Amino acid sequence: MTAVSAPTSAGTSFDLGPARALSCRECGHQIPLAAEFACAECFGPLEVAYEFGKIRREDIEAGPKSIWRYRGLLPVPSDVDSHPNTDPGLTRLVRADRLGAALGVKNLWVKDDTGNPTHSFKDRVVAVALAAARQLGFTVLACPSTGNLANAVAAAAARAGWQSVVLIPSSLERAKVLTTAVYDGALLAVDGNYDDVNRLATELASEHEDWAFVNVNVRPYYAEGSKTLAYEVAEQLGWRLPGQIVVPVASGSQLTKVDKGFREFGELGLVEPTPYRVFGAQATGCSPVSAAYKSGLDVVAPVRPDTIARSLAIGAPADGPYVLDAVRRTGGAVEDVTDEEVVEGIRLLARTEGIFAETAGGVTVATAKKLIETGQLDPDAETVLLITGDGLKTLDAVADRIGPKATVPPSAKAVREALGF
Repeated sequence: MTAVSAPTSAGTSFDLGPARALSCRECGHQIPLAAEFACAECFGPLEVAYEFGKIRREDIEAGPKSIWRYRGLLPVPSDVDSHPNTDPGLTRLVRADRLGAALGVKNLWVKDDTGNPTHSFKDRVVAVALAAARQLGFTVLACPSTGNLANAVAAAAARAGWQSVVLIPSSLERAKVLTTAVYDGALLAVDGNYDDVNRLATELASEHEDWAFVNVNVRPYYAEGSKTLAYEVAEQLGWRLPGQIVVPVASGSQLTKVDKGFREFGELGLVEPTPYRVFGAQATGCSPVSAAYKSGLDVVAPVRPDTIARSLAIGAPADGPYVLDAVRRTGGAVEDVTDEEVVEGIRLLARTEGIFAETAGGVTVATAKKLIETGQLDPDAETVLLITGDGLKTLDAVADRIGPKATVPPSAKAVREALGF
């Protein structure tokens, strides 16, 4: 793996707020802030290291109605919201009593991230990546994607007036292709699965120094955007941590950053650092982290994805080992569910709470159900489910299973008959 530097001169000082360095997650070696993602000492992944100032609840509450209310905890400049961006975040936390009753959970919440600008949590990570890329001197926003990230990158680049380059597997759902192409950036379909696309992106990042591949050469900054999900959950719960949370797992970055966000809030005194458990959710057709967890392994063996949950279809998850660390440290678990269970999860959430989730949301709901049935999830603990994308993006998953109850002539009698009155 080769680190890729930004097109800026050596020794340049970057305004990335409280971010002070990049630190290796394996050996702890630190380097100055730059567009690099691999440690030169051990080739481990890099993440942002901070020196936080005093953060107060009242300052956050008085901040923008977006993720920028947490800018003092992110690798972005203090004036980040003055630049054109999609202003994602502060999505609703829904009290889900009907779903809770169906699942057997007494105190259940759904974090509904379908309300973001392009209807997925990816708007959060892309907004942070764009802010960092601007400071680091890039001029093109790019990514390999399973769909939601493609939408978010194309939209954010359009809003900022940047060129975008988006690479997707050629088998991607048509809805996600169209909702990326509409922004008129450079969208390229690649013959192969996501892991093939990701390898291509890594190669291109080393050849085009002005391209910021959000999940490759600026990945350390991009990944920090997922912390805002944890921040919002804690704030929306009245400045406290939930007892347990279920997070869908693709690369695994979201789960590890949700865990990091909870820990940071506790360390900064913004919440009482109460115990919480983190659970990972995967589709059986692409469940390398779940398989490793169940086998008691510390490494994750790559697989070839075969599931309708394409937004989670990453066969070689970069953060897989760190997901295992987080769930084991917090007393959680990783579980997987079949495609049939995924569809049932989508329908259960829709009919109980009026939230239409994409297949990743079906994975989360179905996994929660399975975790309860197997005694791994505590039905008495306050629980949050992360719903990270809109069902309008994956209509094919339910298209042949739902529709009108009947076709009737325009008469009241026919309606009553069709309804069995």
